[in-house]
Amino acid sequence: MNGKTIRLAFLATLPVMAGYIVLGIGFGVLMAEKGYSLWWALLMSLTIYGGSLQYIGVSLLSSGASLLSAALITLTVHARHIFYGISMLGPYRKLKHGRAYCIFALTDETYSLVCAPQLPKEVGYTPYCILVSALDQIYWLLGTLAGSVMGTVLPVDFTGVDFSMTALFVAIFVEQWGQTRDHRPAIAGLLISALCRIVFGADRFLIPAMLGITAALLLFGAKSGAKEARQNG
Repeated sequence: MNGKTIRLAFLATLPVMAGYIVLGIGFGVLMAEKGYSLWWALLMSLTIYGGSLQYIGVSLLSSGASLLSAALITLTVHARHIFYGISMLGPYRKLKHGRAYCIFALTDETYSLVCAPQLPKEVGYTPYCILVSALDQIYWLLGTLAGSVMGTVLPVDFTGVDFSMTALFVAIFVEQWGQTRDHRPAIAGLLISALCRIVFGADRFLIPAMLGITAALLLFGAKSGAKEARQNG
């Protein structure tokens, strides 16, 4: 791993650092407010490293949710990673080492940096992926550490800090909307979520919405593939 690889990976992850430290602080504060020690917060960020799932995990822990409920919620919240994983089967086959860690550390933001990077010849894909994945998790851990200390020591009202993850996803949505011309998946996701919210209620709409969005994405993918096949054939 040469100096150019380190510099390139660090510069690429600077935007993630800005977001992850803030969001990690929010998670650390929530854990502290619920009475969990610094070590519990760090252990979750080290082993789960799930972003939005960790925020939900605070509520699951404090409410005494069952293992089955936790498993179903985890599957639902992180179902999108199935698509990440499928799209990364090819690139990650190129990894000479560190593949298991890169799979574990594949978050939304890390995915955007490693899925198709334009790397100079002297920068290898394997060290770049490992370093980007590790740096992003370090940022999250630093934020968790800072938040846990702040939530324990500072007499500050952190009401609303749990909305930070929602704000991040809204920002990602707006950015992706501006970068693509095909807005059908985004519109479908919004409409399906709203419809399921009305039909199933606030407590039960998430799983039907995820299933509906998955079906819509598969349908869009099949139509795009058929259109491309007709154009090439």
